[in-house]
Amino acid sequence: MHIRRYDRDYSRRHFLEQLGRGTVAAGVLMPLWQAIAKTGDASAAYPDELLSIEAYTKGKLKPGDTIDAGNVDQVRELLDPIQFQQVKDMGRRLTLARETTDVMRLSPWEYVEATLSNKGRGRLDANGNIATDDGKPWIGGHPFPASTNGLEAFAGQTLSWGRHDASVYGIRECDVSASGKVDYRYEGVWAEMTPVARVAMDPKPYLPGHEDKMRFQSIIFTSPDDIRGSSFLNIWPYDQREFPDLFGYVPEFKRIRRFPTNQRFEPLLPGSDLYLSDAWATGDPYLTWGNYKVIGTGPALAGLSGNWSSSADNWTHGTHGGPKGETFYDTVVELVPQAINVEAQPVRYPRAPISKKEVRFDLRTMLPITMVSFDRRGQLFRSFDGAYSLYDDGKGQVMDGKHPYWSWTHVHAYNTQTGHMTRIEQVQRLASGDVMRVNDPATYDLYLTQGAMQRRGD
Repeated sequence: MHIRRYDRDYSRRHFLEQLGRGTVAAGVLMPLWQAIAKTGDASAAYPDELLSIEAYTKGKLKPGDTIDAGNVDQVRELLDPIQFQQVKDMGRRLTLARETTDVMRLSPWEYVEATLSNKGRGRLDANGNIATDDGKPWIGGHPFPASTNGLEAFAGQTLSWGRHDASVYGIRECDVSASGKVDYRYEGVWAEMTPVARVAMDPKPYLPGHEDKMRFQSIIFTSPDDIRGSSFLNIWPYDQREFPDLFGYVPEFKRIRRFPTNQRFEPLLPGSDLYLSDAWATGDPYLTWGNYKVIGTGPALAGLSGNWSSSADNWTHGTHGGPKGETFYDTVVELVPQAINVEAQPVRYPRAPISKKEVRFDLRTMLPITMVSFDRRGQLFRSFDGAYSLYDDGKGQVMDGKHPYWSWTHVHAYNTQTGHMTRIEQVQRLASGDVMRVNDPATYDLYLTQGAMQRRGD
């Protein structure tokens, strides 16, 4: 039986008591994954106050309302400290949506199916790498669903960033100064493909001959002209104690060179505040970080739906806030009933400009929803928050095989010490002719080889 009501502060006391005991559980009324496996919905695991922003705020906010400087204090504990600062002091606004309860709408369909069917088979082997119960590389979906173990949360997300077997994203980047001026605009293609844990592309679950790799990933810049053809290619070993091979192509020199890959905390482009380490909040091999610790649990606000519109030209987003109205993307957020906040330290990076980072994961999907990093003095440094959506708004849709496409829609990477914002959105097509692709076998040859880098750079 689903108990429909507790007193309004029951959940807060429950989560604080768990942290005090050092044992965090997924779910309040029953185990979270038990509820999801039974109905595909997490609602039975939580009381009403965690399932509705209206109930949580005692009627002060409801779906359709806008969070702004005047009311953000009502939801301060649901945001990371930099998000709160952005809304309170910089004119950022967040639109509230009704809560999404169907987990099939919160990740790619095949990924969720594989998570369900493979539950219980994931392990961390003696070296800390992900393995099945028979010692093989992982076979699909999240290996540690509803985990409250910080290392497992990072491991599962690092394994499959975009949760598709192969993805090609058209990206537009704008770099906004503290004065609100857009100083740089870039376009490029971000491509990634997994040779293991494949759930949609044949052959699966492994690409023969590449079982020792976790990921092929590249970024190829297409605009403006002075950087067009510049590219980077990452080839990740499955062994997360090792660093990826990183290759770069600079058109003016007409050659590919190898870059040191333990220096992952530097911008890829002039004016940018996005690092390789930032990708999906888990941009480095997870065993090159350490001291994982769950430091918080409870509800959160996250952009999980309503952030894609079929009527928007080329999937672009409106902007607002900052001195000139161009610092933030318009973002729709909703209440997440329970997230965990995981702290990690860059133990293999002696030159890292950060001392630690904190990443919030939605426990229903183990999806990262915000990241905050701290400098070597322990002061707030940078943040990374993304918005996701099912590309189906009831008026139009983008298909991924038999089901609507699910993906990220836009990202904010903000440096709180300089006031500099890098914002990136996923678009349908670029002026170069590149288009969004999902689970397309042509992805590897088109974007993920050194030959592809040279072709695009000539």
